[in-house]
Amino acid sequence: MARSGGRATSRFSQRTCPGKVAESAVWLSLWLLLAPSAAEAGLYTASDQILLLSPGNVEAALINSTAAMVVEFYASWCGHCIAFSPVYKSLARDIKEWKPAVNLAAIDCAAEDNRKVCAAYRIRGYPTIKFFHAYSKADSTGLAFKDFSRDVRSLRHTIIDKLETHVEAWPPACPPLEPTSQAEIDVFFETNNVQHLALIFEDAKSYVGREVTLDLLQFENVAVRRVLNTEAGLVTKLGVTEFPSCYLYYPGGNFTRLPVNIEARTFYSYALQRLPGVVRSGRPPSFSTVFHINTTEEPWRPFNKSRVYMADLESTLHYSLRVELAAQPVFRGEALRALKKYISVLAKFFPGRPVVVNLLKSVNSWLQTETSGQISYEAFKDVLENSAQTPNAALPEGVRWVGCQGSKPHFRRYPCGVWTLFHVLTVQANGTGGSDPLEVLSAMRSYVQNFFGCRPCAEHFENMAAESLMEVNSLPSAVLWLWSRHNRVNNRLAGALSEDPKFPKIQWPSPEMCSACHTVKENGEHRWNREQVLPFLLGYFSSSSILTDYLDSESQIVEKQKKKRAALLAEKPLERRIREALDSTKPPPSPQPAVQEEEEEEEEEGPQDEAVADEEEEEDGGEVKPEPTPWSKAEVEVGRGRRLVHRKPSIVGMRMREQQEDIVDLDSFVNQHYRAKALRLAASSRVKQRSLQRQEEQEPRSAFELGMELDGGLGMVGLQPLEADLELDVGRQRKRPQKRELSGRFLDRELNHRGRWMSVLSIGFSKLDISLCVILYFMSSMCLLAMYLFFKTRLRPRRAKVALP
Repeated sequence: MARSGGRATSRFSQRTCPGKVAESAVWLSLWLLLAPSAAEAGLYTASDQILLLSPGNVEAALINSTAAMVVEFYASWCGHCIAFSPVYKSLARDIKEWKPAVNLAAIDCAAEDNRKVCAAYRIRGYPTIKFFHAYSKADSTGLAFKDFSRDVRSLRHTIIDKLETHVEAWPPACPPLEPTSQAEIDVFFETNNVQHLALIFEDAKSYVGREVTLDLLQFENVAVRRVLNTEAGLVTKLGVTEFPSCYLYYPGGNFTRLPVNIEARTFYSYALQRLPGVVRSGRPPSFSTVFHINTTEEPWRPFNKSRVYMADLESTLHYSLRVELAAQPVFRGEALRALKKYISVLAKFFPGRPVVVNLLKSVNSWLQTETSGQISYEAFKDVLENSAQTPNAALPEGVRWVGCQGSKPHFRRYPCGVWTLFHVLTVQANGTGGSDPLEVLSAMRSYVQNFFGCRPCAEHFENMAAESLMEVNSLPSAVLWLWSRHNRVNNRLAGALSEDPKFPKIQWPSPEMCSACHTVKENGEHRWNREQVLPFLLGYFSSSSILTDYLDSESQIVEKQKKKRAALLAEKPLERRIREALDSTKPPPSPQPAVQEEEEEEEEEGPQDEAVADEEEEEDGGEVKPEPTPWSKAEVEVGRGRRLVHRKPSIVGMRMREQQEDIVDLDSFVNQHYRAKALRLAASSRVKQRSLQRQEEQEPRSAFELGMELDGGLGMVGLQPLEADLELDVGRQRKRPQKRELSGRFLDRELNHRGRWMSVLSIGFSKLDISLCVILYFMSSMCLLAMYLFFKTRLRPRRAKVALP
């Protein structure tokens, strides 16, 4: 390896190595969360808690790193690598708590971009595992694991052996792993500020003490030391007779034995992590749930940790159906199929109260009968809110978390509810003897993939499902599969920011909850006793074990739904309000004989009426006339689509003299019609302006319509005259207005210039009012002229007189 100026240079890009501990730690943290896309194509993903290496991050991860690195060099086409990948994933989950002292990484040498990296580290076969010490130099190629076993326990022991070979720089986050002595224990509390000191007594070949020491690496207020059985002073002082065994040692020489079900690594680690005052680094100390108060506005609800609550299940349904599904305005394709599967599983297996089950069945029946390619959420919501008024069917609104409540608003709650819901559904499917063992799990998979709001969570779940879901071949195996994957997620999220410090994520059920579920192999490794786990799950999530505390009664739920429906009905639709407003000013309909007379008259006039109809169609641009809306005037159609209009009586060849305009009592008119028009005014701010069908006049005289035009800045209400008749010009007929908008404007395009200006100037005034205004304007002008002449004469400069000498 080339060196320049005493500093190591990169074998890939010739850049100077970082050399900064803080910078390396930041890079490692980022890469654990965001893996390169090229590496995702290999045997591992970011869900496996394995750092995926690439040419872009390999240097910072392996050179001068503050953590020791274990790296697997593999080829994605290698059969042995594929067979070994589940073991390496299990190893990553097993030593997850050893970070940041030890990190696991992997790189796919079959990828073209990674070939130079693998060649630089002298990789000749696959899979190859190498160990890189903390603060490795740029020319280091790592220590290879020779003839390593394909089991997690042996790999874990090999890592510890390699870790203890550090000579110069020990990983700063790693505690001492060598055996302690009585002299060190006597002065331990003088130099260390911890609350608990755990002493694990074992023989020299045992790895339990070192494993537990690394397991407690991320926890504060506790320290673990290994004591060999040859340390006679401590063994005698504490009266140790079994190896391994764990004792808690306190200042003043006080000690007590740590109570565990089995003397093994897993049980020691679990018990020590839950000692009083022991918290994960950077987290506040926990306290008793008796005095537990969360920071939300809701009151804390005491609950039994060993039971499931119906309040959590119904809260999950509310949030799922009313919040998460509402994010998609239209369901089509895969999303629609996922929705139908989800609702179908709920309707079949949800062990809820009758009022909720009836609603789910009603929604499912509606969904299954829908054959269209898409369904809007609004239509789904109408059925969900029981708009069909199915008796005794309702879904409670709002959330009321009990067993899933968190110490803060962003902890637990809905994610906890989703896991609980599907655990219950798998158990119910097993109890009812369903025919398809994948029915519930496939519904959960499609729901999470299409609707679950946390997209990284959905990706992680999809990775787990794609990996092993097809192995499920029975209903009990479906129950166990979901349980094991839930524990895998707990392992991955333990210590993350999303973990509630008051409810740490553990491998569930705990030894206190189900001691028979835990056992050990002959070599001392922990093993789940699935023969005991399955009965425990079937009992824990059974419908008979679900508590109904903190719930409203079914009658209260139905009553609330009725009140909500009544409130919605009380708010009349906009169309209905406008129609009622129009009906209040609509003239009485003409008697039937008059209609018949007008039909005969139209038939006699014939071509003239058809010409008018053609003109109207041309002005409409050939568009199809919309159907009458509830708020539009009723129209009677005659013959081939011609509208029947009310016409004034006329005599052929003679023009009827228009009746003179009457003076209208405006105050009386406003009082009569203001209420209906004000309703239209309030609606105009929320809906688009719509036009009304024209109003046929019954009498041959003018009328005024109150046009409610609310200006945004002035709020002015004006009166507009409405021409009621058609005027006949020489050689042609002037067409009457076709439509009038809500604001009172009509669409008459054939008004002459004078008529338009007179309409504007005479808005809301009689002829007497206009005359008075003209007189006042004239008198004001005369006064202004007189004032001008007066001041002009007063200020005229006088001629200067010339004085004679």
